Amino acid sequence: MAGEAVAPPARQVRAVRSGAAPVPGERPRSGGRRAPLGAAVSVTAMTPHPPRSREQRLRDTLDRLRDDLDAWVATASPDGTPCLVPLSFVWHEGTLLMATRRTNPTAVNVTPTGRIRVTLGPTRDVVLIEGEAEIVEGTDLPTASGDAFAAKLVWDPRKDSPWVYLRITPHTVRAWREVNEQAGRDLMLDSTWLVPPSSLDRSGLPS
Repeated sequence: MAGEAVAPPARQVRAVRSGAAPVPGERPRSGGRRAPLGAAVSVTAMTPHPPRSREQRLRDTLDRLRDDLDAWVATASPDGTPCLVPLSFVWHEGTLLMATRRTNPTAVNVTPTGRIRVTLGPTRDVVLIEGEAEIVEGTDLPTASGDAFAAKLVWDPRKDSPWVYLRITPHTVRAWREVNEQAGRDLMLDSTWLVPPSSLDRSGLPS
């Protein structure tokens, strides 16, 4: 994407090993194969699964926040010019932590208002997060957060002055797959989880 910097080589190596594209671009679905033009498509394969409960969606969302490496990040300039870029992230203590160059449009756009939108997953397994982003200098980042970022992404930009962190606090989280999951897609509203994390039999859930 124009204006955004590509992650350092170590990050790109990690992306290649994980099967992700090391540079922005279209990623193939379902192994990257398309049905030949005019070929019959299985109706059974297109039949959606039964809708998940909110509890299951929360489990799936937290798994994706823990395991995924990259997300699409959308911002807008004061004059309304949109910007959409992929950035690597770590989910730490209930916030998303990313890094970008301080002069890149994403960092510049969030400075006035902090408004940001983040999406995870393919188009038929979406996690949509809306929240507020703040710019954090590497020297001001809590040690635990910086260590978590470096451990997951094999990259530590804390002492690299052109780079700053984006710390995103979610206000809204939604998750859905097919149209039959449009109802009940809200998992968080006004910064409050609609499904009490304590209702899930697992540890380490955000509060």
